[in-house]
Amino acid sequence: MKRRYTSNDFYAINTAELSKKTAIHEAGHAAAIYLGNKQKQLPPIFFQIFIKKLKSDSQPMTCLCKAYDSCNNCVTKIDGGRLIHTLPSSFKEAVSDFSVTQEQAYQHAFEADIINLLVGPLAEANYISLRDDEPINQHLVNLHALHNYGGSSDLETINEYLDCFIADKSHKEKKLAELFLAAFHFINNRSNWRAIMALADHILADSKNIITCEEIIAVLDANTIETPKSICPQ
Repeated sequence: MKRRYTSNDFYAINTAELSKKTAIHEAGHAAAIYLGNKQKQLPPIFFQIFIKKLKSDSQPMTCLCKAYDSCNNCVTKIDGGRLIHTLPSSFKEAVSDFSVTQEQAYQHAFEADIINLLVGPLAEANYISLRDDEPINQHLVNLHALHNYGGSSDLETINEYLDCFIADKSHKEKKLAELFLAAFHFINNRSNWRAIMALADHILADSKNIITCEEIIAVLDANTIETPKSICPQ
């Protein structure tokens, strides 16, 4: 007998898919923070993932959706993970007393934070393209399209970075395009993508409300080719 599907079946499917997408989104951020910063030889930084589960008994799946405003019963977020803890009023003022080396290091930290913010929605976009067997490149998925992949809050934060980083509009657009391409290359790296997917699976399978920095790093290291083991900073 052919099974008749109910609205609850479709709800379960939709909830599971939302959970999968948002787990990949957050795993993308985490992988970029840890692996991306390490690849750039930037200092390690503490971060962890908070997960709040759906409260209703009729909604058993873990829903990870800070970026999805329509779902008020669930939230996931990265705690920490920023190299720039507090944005200055302007980049120029912040580096006024810096040496050339210090200024370059500060700029690299600024750029790394922006790339790490971009990787989350790009990871979600990449997962959807692979799921639907459709090609993806930096031209088909542009910055504006990231709003469709849970990227609205990420883009808002990125704009705050850029507003204090660069005053000239054309220079700002050029720099953002450069960082977007760097984020795209990060998710296109097979080793990085394998680590992102492994961490997303770990997030979905984990029953805890907090995934610690050490736990995240262990999963990423275990699924990255020839990556030296690291210790999470305290």
